[in-house]
Amino acid sequence: MTAQTSPRLAGQVAIVTGGGQGIGRCNSLLLAQQGAKVVVADFSRGSGGAPSSAEAVVAEIRAAGGEAVAVLDDISRAEGARNVAQAATEAFGGLHILINNAGTRGANPVDQLTEAQWDSVLDSHLKGSFLMTKYCVPLLRKAGGGSIVNTGSEAGLGMIFNSAYASAKEGLVGLTRSIAREQGRFGIRCNLVRPRANVGTGGGEWSRDVFPKWNALNQALGRYAVGERGKSPMNKPTLPDQVATLVVWLCSTAAANINGRSFFVGGEEVGLWSEPELVRSMTRPGSWTLDTLDEYAPASMTGQLANHFLVEDPLKNGD
Repeated sequence: MTAQTSPRLAGQVAIVTGGGQGIGRCNSLLLAQQGAKVVVADFSRGSGGAPSSAEAVVAEIRAAGGEAVAVLDDISRAEGARNVAQAATEAFGGLHILINNAGTRGANPVDQLTEAQWDSVLDSHLKGSFLMTKYCVPLLRKAGGGSIVNTGSEAGLGMIFNSAYASAKEGLVGLTRSIAREQGRFGIRCNLVRPRANVGTGGGEWSRDVFPKWNALNQALGRYAVGERGKSPMNKPTLPDQVATLVVWLCSTAAANINGRSFFVGGEEVGLWSEPELVRSMTRPGSWTLDTLDEYAPASMTGQLANHFLVEDPLKNGD
């Protein structure tokens, strides 16, 4: 296949939340490189008179000949999300692409996780993505369709010390499927990526202090910590610009028939996650009672109910 040399997204307008750092920054830069005009939305503020992260990315894009504007509103609040959406129309006249990437962490064991941490994480990832989608969908419909890409995480499959983060990210999977089914008839596609970008993704305290400790524990626990994932090893550097490549491709016409799906991306590997399916079932005339369920209750792991319902624990022989 001949490589495409012309910009894939010429004339498109894109919003990237969390667009000033890590994966979001790489999304913003690659979208601009491919011809899109970019609204870089990031709540992070500069200190000591330094430009914010969003403003710094906008400067990079403009220096390379692209077009971009920065918005520093809080998208976990309706007014902030509305302002970001309006910035696209005010600066560039419309909208074709929305990348929901913003979010914070609140890492703690579940019994030590505070309500404030829970609310902050769920608001930044899940509520923020809902609000951005709410205010951007009318603009995408006005443009005749477009693409939404949500940034999920492997954490949604289960991650120690990150129950809030995992819940928020897995909530995005349901949001993605719902928007895809609801808005697909208007030409709006919605997909999700579960990135593994364990070097320089978010910066700050997490990348500098927390991640090395988490990664060491993760390696010690093996599959008890992360379950089954892709082939890319957890300790191999996988960079945020590798994630951006898949994200931007999903926004292009090459992915026009992809809607409501979730992808793994990490390092040299990309993959398509399967959709949930009912693995085992039993039916009984007259429905089930506590007593009839007891009849199938296993006295051991070889009981009838186990034979019907239980699958081999993938972790029982874990590392």
